[in-house]
Order: sequence, then structure tokens, then C-alpha cells
Amino acid sequence: MKKLSVLFLLFYFFSSCKNKDEVLTEKEVFDVINKFDVGWRTKNASIVDSVLSEHYLYFTQSGHTFNRVNLLATAGSEVYQLQTMEREQLTIQLEGNAAVVNTIWKGKGLYHGEDFNDKQRCSITIVKHDGKVKILAEHCTPIK
Repeated sequence: MKKLSVLFLLFYFFSSCKNKDEVLTEKEVFDVINKFDVGWRTKNASIVDSVLSEHYLYFTQSGHTFNRVNLLATAGSEVYQLQTMEREQLTIQLEGNAAVVNTIWKGKGLYHGEDFNDKQRCSITIVKHDGKVKILAEHCTPIK
């Protein structure tokens, strides 16, 4: 019985240690959002790529979706040119290894030769898996 108790305690200790490593922190969330924004601001698709989950999905304003490949093509393309961008009112809801970020994103620039001046409320889902923090999904809605 004593051996069984010791085995149970060891199992519990090692499983709880792994879970602590998978708990997402606010700092990790801020860091991944900042890195994502730097990638867009500098038109560096490899930086954008480094923070996206393999399963990344963007829900567009028109009701369609953009997968990771489409987003990276846009990030590195000359058809999308940001002149300015900023984030405001960033709040984070953490739950274990996941977070939902609520933020307002403002950006001005050109897309396919057309001017845009966006102000959007965005929801960004971030996950931590195997010690890596990635953006899993994003949805932005225009603020009129």
C-alpha cells in the first residue's frame, strides 16, 4: 500500500509540473501579440509566421475565412501596405493554456490599391502547447 501511495504522489507531482509549464501567462500573451504586430508593421512574413499556430484561422468581415497560408501571403505581399497601425484597450482573459485577447486595432494603408482606414474590435485566441505560445484564431469587426 505504501508503494502505491508513493507512486500516486510521484505521478501527481510530475503531471502537475507539466501542467504548470503549460499555463499561459499575461506576459507571454503580450509578447506574442507584440511580435505579431512587429511582423505586420515591418512586412516580415517570417515573424508573423513564427507566432501563428499551424491551425490558424482568421474570420473576415465579409463572413469568409483566411487560413494561415493566405494570411502569410498577405503579410509578405505588396498589395497590403500599412502606413500606420496601433492597438488600444488590450484586455486578456486567461484560462489554463488558453487566452482570449480583446483589443481595438487601428490601421491606415492600401489594400489592392484602395485606401483603408480601419478601426476594429478584435478577438484573438492564443494557446500554449508544448511550451510554445501561438495565435490560433482571430476575428475583427469594424467599429463604425
